[in-house]
Amino acid sequence: MEYGICNLAIVPLRAEPNDRAEMVSQILFGEAFEILEWKEKWVQVRTATDNYTGWIDRLQFIMLGHLAYKNLVQSPPPLTYRAVTQAWRMTDNTVIYLPVGSSLAFLKGTTSYIGNQKFEIIGEIGETGSLLNIAMSYINSPYLWGGRTHFGIDCSGFTQAVFKLKGLQLKRDAWQQAEMGTTVDSVLKCKAGDLAFFDNAEGRITHVGIILGNGQIIHASGKVKIDKLDTQGIFSEDLNRYTHKLKLIKRYF
Repeated sequence: MEYGICNLAIVPLRAEPNDRAEMVSQILFGEAFEILEWKEKWVQVRTATDNYTGWIDRLQFIMLGHLAYKNLVQSPPPLTYRAVTQAWRMTDNTVIYLPVGSSLAFLKGTTSYIGNQKFEIIGEIGETGSLLNIAMSYINSPYLWGGRTHFGIDCSGFTQAVFKLKGLQLKRDAWQQAEMGTTVDSVLKCKAGDLAFFDNAEGRITHVGIILGNGQIIHASGKVKIDKLDTQGIFSEDLNRYTHKLKLIKRYF
C-alpha cells in the first residue's frame, strides 16, 4: 500500500478522475490518505480520518511513508481552529492560507514538517471554544456540495467539521453520521449539540443539522443559518414553509 498527504490548503476530492467530475468532498492541509489506484494524472485515494474514497490530481499532494502514515493515524496531529491560518512555506518563502480543521502534521514547536517541506505556522495554535460557538462561526458560509470550510460547506461537512474541532470524528455523509451516536426518542427530549437528521420522500436521509435548543437548529441549506425546528422538521421563515422532514435525532456527547 502507498500513502500520501496533502501539502496544499484545500484539494477537491472528485467522484471520477476528471476535472469536471462531481466534487464529493475536500482534503485539507496535512490530511493523509491511502493510495488505491494511479490513473494518468489522477490518483484514487481513501482518506485516513473518515475512510472516504475519491480521486485527486496527482500534483496536489506528496508521498508519505508507511511508518509516517501509521504515526498520523495513531496520534492525530493538532488542528487549526481559525477560519484562516497562515502557514509560511520556508522552502520557497511563500504563504499558504489554511482553512479551519487543517492538520498540523509532524508539528514541532510552531513548524509543521511535511515531506521535505517546512511550514511555519503564524498565529496561535490550539485555540478553541464550545461546540455551539464553533458552529456559530460558520453562519452565512455559502452552501457548497462537498465543501468543508467557511468558504463553502455542505450540511454533513458542516456537522463533521464542528465535531472534529471538539475531538469527535464523524463520518462524511449525513446517512453515515446517522448510523453513529445514540438515538434520542423525540425532539422534545433533545438538547443543544444533538444532531437532527431529515429524509426525503423515499425515506433516505439527505440532510443534517446541529440542534441549538429552544426550538432552533443551525444547518447548511443555501448557507449556514438558523431556522426553527419542531416535531415535523425545519421551518424556514425565509420561505415561509417546512423545508426538511424530521427523521431522527442522535446524541454523541
